Amino acid sequence: MNKKDYEAEVAAFIRRQGITRCPTACALPTQGIVSAADRAALEDYAATRARLRQQRIAARERSPWASELAAQRDE
Repeated sequence: MNKKDYEAEVAAFIRRQGITRCPTACALPTQGIVSAADRAALEDYAATRARLRQQRIAARERSPWASELAAQRDE
């Protein structure tokens, strides 16, 4: 595919999808529509990350190093 055909194909894709700007290059929200399935997947991802973060914090608190540091701090 030559450059002219490639650019025409990209332009056609952008028109079909209704993409108005690059979401990775802009600080403002795009005008694209996020499907309910994608929103649900993002919510699940965020919940999983939060749960894993809490597990890491709890494991760190149970660590023998953490109790030694707390004892030193209390002295």
